[in-house]
Amino acid sequence: MPKKLYRVENDKIIAGVCGGIGEYINLDANIVRLLFVLFGIPGPGIIVYIIAAILLPTKSQTF
Repeated sequence: MPKKLYRVENDKIIAGVCGGIGEYINLDANIVRLLFVLFGIPGPGIIVYIIAAILLPTKSQTF
């Protein structure tokens, strides 16, 4: 079964995007969130996060 990128519903803080990315790459969601804060917010990270929150399906919609 191929891996799919999705938003999570149980490990979310805002929209579940970082939690979904963490599950996709097998990394703790808190580390993904920290990396997002360090590298994403100064650049176009907020816009990318909002687009991902709109476009990515939730885990329950995927399965």
